[in-house]
Amino acid sequence: MAFTEDLSVFVADFGVSVSAGGRSGLGILDMPSEMVADGVVLTTDYQLTIVASGFNSLTSGDSVTVDGVSCKVRLPELMDDGKFTKLIPMRV
Repeated sequence: MAFTEDLSVFVADFGVSVSAGGRSGLGILDMPSEMVADGVVLTTDYQLTIVASGFNSLTSGDSVTVDGVSCKVRLPELMDDGKFTKLIPMRV
């Protein structure tokens, strides 16, 4: 049985503005850190979680504006059941 839910509530409280290809919406911007090089270097990559149906045509290399900052999409991935997409944005 398929459930129908309003996915915008998941990004409403902590979302930042996202726009790409004439579409706009909200997304959750995270900055996860990771230890690399045998625990010698701490690296941080940005990660943006968006509702997939709002930005379903984004591919690697596309332009996207996240919280007023121009970025390029690197590695879009559907999450779990495909309702959300995780993007790795790169500043340009």
